[in-house]
Amino acid sequence: MIPLIAALDVRFDWSAQVGLAWHLAGAALFAAGPGLTAWAMIANAYFSATVRTQADRGHTVCQSGPYRFVRHPGYVGFALQSLWMPVLLGSWWALIPAAATVVLMIIRTSVEDRTLQAELPGYRECAKSVHYRLVRGIW
Repeated sequence: MIPLIAALDVRFDWSAQVGLAWHLAGAALFAAGPGLTAWAMIANAYFSATVRTQADRGHTVCQSGPYRFVRHPGYVGFALQSLWMPVLLGSWWALIPAAATVVLMIIRTSVEDRTLQAELPGYRECAKSVHYRLVRGIW
């Protein structure tokens, strides 16, 4: 949805011009998103696209790599990518679906966190040492 709104915005000139500095910042922070998600995938052998525990594979809590800082770094990476894609593409209007995507990621993070606390041994203890789900100092 974000690329579609951005394309329509650029085609029909809905937004004010996005300056070069914003495009460069958008490119850098957009690229940081998949980089952070990849780091999370490398650090966590149980990284999954679905909300589930993997008892059949001996699922354990990951506390290395980006998991030392926040409990759900893959979602942080996806949120960065979503929020900065509109800026990279030169569309202020595309920030609307980007913000909606981030809200959905926050909801999913909450559901996943509750699931892991209920089903994954050691996760509650991890949550006590790594206090924040997505953004240090906030949530």
